[in-house]
Amino acid sequence: MSKTWFITGTSRGFGKAWTTAALERGDRVAATARNTASLDELVQQYGDAILPIALDVTDRSAGQAAVQQAFDHFGRLDVVVNNAGYGHFGFVEEITEAEAREQLETNVFGALWITQAAIPLMREQGSGHIVQVSSMGGVVAFPSLGIYHASKWALEGLTEALAQEVAMFGIRTTLIEPGGFATDWGTDSAVRSEGNPVYKPIRDAMAARAGGPAPTAQDSVAAVLAAVDADEPPTRLLLTSVAYDMVQHVYEQRVQTWKAWEQTSRSADAS
Repeated sequence: MSKTWFITGTSRGFGKAWTTAALERGDRVAATARNTASLDELVQQYGDAILPIALDVTDRSAGQAAVQQAFDHFGRLDVVVNNAGYGHFGFVEEITEAEAREQLETNVFGALWITQAAIPLMREQGSGHIVQVSSMGGVVAFPSLGIYHASKWALEGLTEALAQEVAMFGIRTTLIEPGGFATDWGTDSAVRSEGNPVYKPIRDAMAARAGGPAPTAQDSVAAVLAAVDADEPPTRLLLTSVAYDMVQHVYEQRVQTWKAWEQTSRSADAS
């Protein structure tokens, strides 16, 4: 059966690729973007199957109105994808208060407002799937991305709690955790703090380790559709072999550390 989607951040990258894929297979999509002109070609091709909505996800009331508009227009919402977000590059010492707040406003609060608006509608219809676009950076961390990691780790914790709260209403949740893709996340869409020269050696070392060609947003489509169509969708889905292998390695290291300090941990039990 066809599905009705609500996707944020559809002007490019993952949002554009997933919107196009959903439309191509006969689904309907409420597609939000700051500038909906980027969706004109899809509107011309798919007509009433796509509903473009201009939206800045940091505006809570606008987000609520957009979700309600999509529900009223299509009659239901099967999949809500919180994709809008950006990467902020800066060592922790370098990040200004304004930069930190802006990162969290978009990546955390933007997803929260849309999620809150969608839950009552999905509860009323007795089903739904909330897909949060996190990152492999939602479970592991790297230098110069501290505030971005903070936003994605927050989204992961929020969503784990959410999953337990809404399961009884027939609402499922999935955290999509992509590795590095050839989108403009690290280029045109990125924001960068003013650099402190003391961190130049780390920056240079990271630049020297830059890898080869990365997959494109289109390469993620099959995996995302598989998760959305699954009878039992995953609570977490890593995308790319690099992400899968790195996260597995980091978790093995964490388990080793916890085991090494097990007796100290247990020593804090009530006496």
